Amino acid sequence: MRTKGAEFIWFDGKFVKWEDATIPVMSHVLHYGTSVFEGIRGYFARNNLYIFRLKEHMERLHRSARVYSFALNYSTKDLCNATIDLLRRISIRESCYIRPLTFVGMHGIDLNITRDSPTHTVIIIFPFAKYFKGEGINACVSSWRRIHDTFTPPMAKAAGNYLNSILATQESRRNGYDESILLDAEGNVSEAAGENIFMVRDKKMYTPFTADSVLEGITRDSTITIARNMGYELTERPIVRTELYMADELFLTGTAAEIIAITNVDGIQVGDGREGPVTRSIREMYTKIASAEIEEYLGWLTPVW
Repeated sequence: MRTKGAEFIWFDGKFVKWEDATIPVMSHVLHYGTSVFEGIRGYFARNNLYIFRLKEHMERLHRSARVYSFALNYSTKDLCNATIDLLRRISIRESCYIRPLTFVGMHGIDLNITRDSPTHTVIIIFPFAKYFKGEGINACVSSWRRIHDTFTPPMAKAAGNYLNSILATQESRRNGYDESILLDAEGNVSEAAGENIFMVRDKKMYTPFTADSVLEGITRDSTITIARNMGYELTERPIVRTELYMADELFLTGTAAEIIAITNVDGIQVGDGREGPVTRSIREMYTKIASAEIEEYLGWLTPVW
């Protein structure tokens, strides 16, 4: 998004006009990528706006900050309330994307970030619909490997981690694919550039362990819960590259992507080349849940009004 998203953002406890939300060019985050962030969906349905798993996202923001010893000066409850207040302030009445972000400010140019380093927190909201178009995408296995926990912690949702994803995305787009799949340092399937991955073989579901350099995605966690509640057998285990070519179905999960089928990997058709029945059933259930149609899952939704 290259244009103004809303009239205000939330910046360190205050509502600030979008165009006035600026930072000094010597902010540490600009030089070293020292920030952690979240991506959250707001779904407009039944004449209300529902925030998907707001509390869990803000809790993960705190965990990410803790990994890097960032001071996050607002509690989970503070951040949840600020998000609701901002949505009401900008009076958005359509599905949207919510971006909380904590970053290091005027620390200087040294690398010794501590809890005494100055940090700032913002919440940015803008209208957002579909990330991927259509019912399926084609993907390639990237030549770039996913960052490893012994190098840069992939379980923390830090801005710098996504330079790895940018390289993989650039490669896939240059080669005519919609998305890339990265392997971990050991050569097992990790995740896509911005999404977690699931595989279906013989009606059983599989997804990589968190130890395979994956982010503990909240949509991933939601999908695991949904699948098991629907009666699918789902196992977290290592997945080797060759299994991608043998899979009956593959799909990705993420805040932006939601649930999207992979219909082709490296030019090899997945299943019959269309969204498979397992993927479809989970995607449709996820859509109903996000639209506040399933009472069992209403606890995942925070109504704004």
